Amino acid sequence: MGHRILAVDDEPSIVRLVSAALTARGYEVSVAHNGEEALDMVRSEHPDLIVLDIMMPKMDGREVQRRLQSDAKTKDIPVIFLSAIGDLDSQLDTLEEGDVEYLTKPFDPKELGEYVDAMLDPAKRSELARHRSQQIGKLRKMVEIMHRSHDV
Repeated sequence: MGHRILAVDDEPSIVRLVSAALTARGYEVSVAHNGEEALDMVRSEHPDLIVLDIMMPKMDGREVQRRLQSDAKTKDIPVIFLSAIGDLDSQLDTLEEGDVEYLTKPFDPKELGEYVDAMLDPAKRSELARHRSQQIGKLRKMVEIMHRSHDV
């Protein structure tokens, strides 16, 4: 049996795309359409990884992630945020929240699959963590420059 992935997004076309891309790679994919439903499914299905939208009704993805992190049973589930929020401040805040990845919509299904593969492979996960650390450093510099130019 393949790894279980929970895809969470309020846009039906996005969950279909995520499901198709990951099912084709041999993953078992379940779907939730909002944050509350996602938390219920995490408790009942115990996914190995969550692909999580940020902007959703009822409860946004960041709150879902906070709740997952605060529960000993779910704090180690890796998360890939998939969001239309391209704002650099938002990306930086999200990446600094912990062991998460961040892809912006529209996304390349192949790239999503590669991230999922890497996050579920312990050897590749440490490589992702190094890459994320570099990405955070670059984003910090870009955000600092942006804020400086706004203050002028």
